[in-house]
Amino acid sequence: MKQADTANRKLVLAERPKGEPTLDTLRLEEEAIPSVGDNQMLLRTEYLSLDPYMRGRMSDAPSYAAPVEVGDVMVGGTVAKVVTSKLDGFAVGDWVLSQNGWQDYALSDGDGVTNLGASPEHPSWALGILGMPGFTAWAGLTQIGEPKPGETIVVAAATGPVGATVGQIGKLLGCRVVGIAGGPEKCAYAVDELGFDACIDHKAEDFADQLTKANPDGIDVYFENVGGKVLDAVIQLLNPHARVPVCGLVSQYNATELPSGPDRMNWLMGQILRNKIKVQGFIIFDSFGHLYPDFAKQMGTWVEGGKIKYREEVIDGLENAPEAFFGLLNGENFGKRVIRVGQN
Repeated sequence: MKQADTANRKLVLAERPKGEPTLDTLRLEEEAIPSVGDNQMLLRTEYLSLDPYMRGRMSDAPSYAAPVEVGDVMVGGTVAKVVTSKLDGFAVGDWVLSQNGWQDYALSDGDGVTNLGASPEHPSWALGILGMPGFTAWAGLTQIGEPKPGETIVVAAATGPVGATVGQIGKLLGCRVVGIAGGPEKCAYAVDELGFDACIDHKAEDFADQLTKANPDGIDVYFENVGGKVLDAVIQLLNPHARVPVCGLVSQYNATELPSGPDRMNWLMGQILRNKIKVQGFIIFDSFGHLYPDFAKQMGTWVEGGKIKYREEVIDGLENAPEAFFGLLNGENFGKRVIRVGQN
């Protein structure tokens, strides 16, 4: 069922998942398109961003943001078009960066909406390299990682929208960069296309040994996106005064209990203490929102100059968003995954 101008399709949270979400987690509903009031505009979703953080919003466990309530539209960043406007600064036909969530249409009073103009060259890139993922990579690496020329950076999920950008920025800053990705195709892309010095397949049986050999001088900055066995292998290689920006732990998002085996917390804290390692979590706009103009200027220059490459995976149809999201959580995406909701 394609997007129409007669009804609003929306995907709502049907139940809170226990472990991995399933097709029963989200429910597709249809309602009338909302009417526009004074000082409002009607936005039609063109692209929907899929991001790992959304799994956390399905849960009601304590977090940095309120959970989606059961029955409410699933949250998500969007690029949309203005269909009707009674709001100064937004004209019919303008493209905007918004938070419509997983639905065809949404009303907005303009709060938190960025006008992208009438004809942006790559509108969906505002959800990726020029938006939240790109900003996350830039700020996390430069503000927490603080890499110095000649140092070694290791980044997990190295071909995802954040990891790929972290690695390329690291190379621009004069560092040696080692990626960690799932499978030989992704690792080849990281080295051959993105310019990483090496990339290790975390699915390999001898992953930890390969990682050690790839980092003979240790690791100075580890950009954490994954957790689990990847973190276990990395932590032992961190140099004194290493920095660890903690962006995500995607391997743990569907976990329903702590990992089995002995309690390793004291060992981990001992590593941090002895090597004087800085480990810092961050939520991008909460932590570094004031730096967004600096990022936008720098990243725009890099992208325009061809110094940063960007891979986007576009999947058609709002109805396909749930399965595409579940695949993202399992590492099936190759680059930034977005849903093309509209027909442009």
